[in-house]
Amino acid sequence: MERMWRTETIWFDLAVVFGIFAFGNILFGDFEEHKPKIRRVVKLLLVSIAVAVLSMYGLRWVAFAALGVLALAALYVHTVWLPKHGISGWTGEPRDKYYDLLKVPEDRRRWR
Repeated sequence: MERMWRTETIWFDLAVVFGIFAFGNILFGDFEEHKPKIRRVVKLLLVSIAVAVLSMYGLRWVAFAALGVLALAALYVHTVWLPKHGISGWTGEPRDKYYDLLKVPEDRRRWR
């Protein structure tokens, strides 16, 4: 039974990655809704593969450090960069301003 609760496994690392993506998609998925779904799936796969490979080679700390850096970058974008441009970092509104800032083409804009 003790083996089941070990956190030094690749499965735990992947569970952390999938948990982060689930949390991010629930709270901030509106910021990515203009991007093709395949791009979002590929992003998840690439991050998962990178974390798994790093963990397999004993570089787990590098994988978690990279995830931490990415989390800090997302925090900066949502709390500083977007509000500096007049956009709510929580809701992405006003939506037109957000799309203009990202240069999203008119045909990819879902909220009009």
